[in-house]
Amino acid sequence: MQEKSLRIPKKDWIEGRRRLLEWFDVHQRPLPWRENPTPYATWLCEIIMQQTRIEQGLRYWYDFLTLWPDVDALAASSLDDVLKAWQGLGYYSRARNLHRAAQLIAHERDGQFPTSAKEWKNIPGVGPYTAAAIASICQGERVAAIDGNVLRVVSRLLGVQEPIDRPAGRNQIETFSEEWLSEIKPGAHNEAVMELGATVCTPRAPQCPACPLSDICRSDQANTGLTPLIPTKAGKVKVQDVHLTFHVVTSGQNVWMRQRPENGVWGGLWEFPSHVEQDGKKHTTAPLPPKGMEEGDVSSHGAWGHSFEHILSHRRLTCRFWIWKTDMNFKPFEGRWLSWKDAKKLAIPRALDRFWLDLEKSQSTNMPS
Repeated sequence: MQEKSLRIPKKDWIEGRRRLLEWFDVHQRPLPWRENPTPYATWLCEIIMQQTRIEQGLRYWYDFLTLWPDVDALAASSLDDVLKAWQGLGYYSRARNLHRAAQLIAHERDGQFPTSAKEWKNIPGVGPYTAAAIASICQGERVAAIDGNVLRVVSRLLGVQEPIDRPAGRNQIETFSEEWLSEIKPGAHNEAVMELGATVCTPRAPQCPACPLSDICRSDQANTGLTPLIPTKAGKVKVQDVHLTFHVVTSGQNVWMRQRPENGVWGGLWEFPSHVEQDGKKHTTAPLPPKGMEEGDVSSHGAWGHSFEHILSHRRLTCRFWIWKTDMNFKPFEGRWLSWKDAKKLAIPRALDRFWLDLEKSQSTNMPS
């Protein structure tokens, strides 16, 4: 590698690496998976914490270790139980892949975890970042783990003004990160850069005076003012507005539930039958009965509560609930009758979880007549 491509003299980034590791020794947060970084605990951490704040994910990590203390226990569990435990974290494909991966490790690898980043990439749900993080932290492999925090820290350190979501910017960061990585403590180095991004070199209001790399940083706010402007991205995904109607079909103390297909954001979760208003139309008229239901099957129906917004990564959902009262001789197109008590045990989308208790009460006390 030509030193010119690094934008920082080699002696400076070597010294910066030493100071970074010293800073990490003193300032790292006391996170439980750092106490004894086993492959199982670290793998759970990396999967759970993807696109999740530490404060939120910590409880889930503890819950998973309590429910399934090792990979064999996780592999023996049902997917429904894993999805229920995951409820509220979003991106449910991660939970499905976690379960698949546990079964692969337990049954096809005799409970033996991969021992290199290359092997980890063959595990369902494990991409380049996760593979590098686990292999460097648990097995001491010298491989750079590059997540959003690392992209931000290194792009600012080098003053990379090319978009980081395009090869011109991303390649500079990856090249430097591999060269910069500590030969002796690759795991600690990876964690140190991520910790710096999470606590000091934050997306907004970075604390440059507290940064151990400020004197060699090409974007230091005191010198250039570029820190808040870097990194840049070429394009943003447009948020789509979706108007969604949930059909709450009830009979006495029972409710009709269906399980969504495994693909999609809510794949494998249970829900009331739902449909999306065509052409993005807003909720202006009463919906037609859910598929398979005729007017003669309905004893009463009406809107419940008010519409509310639920934000996903690239979608803004406007949700409404429409209650249909019928008898248990009627069977909608797909799904099955469940008592509210049994239905509450299922894994459901957060959009339903938000109104679940009130809905449960409404089916017996506030049913429209």
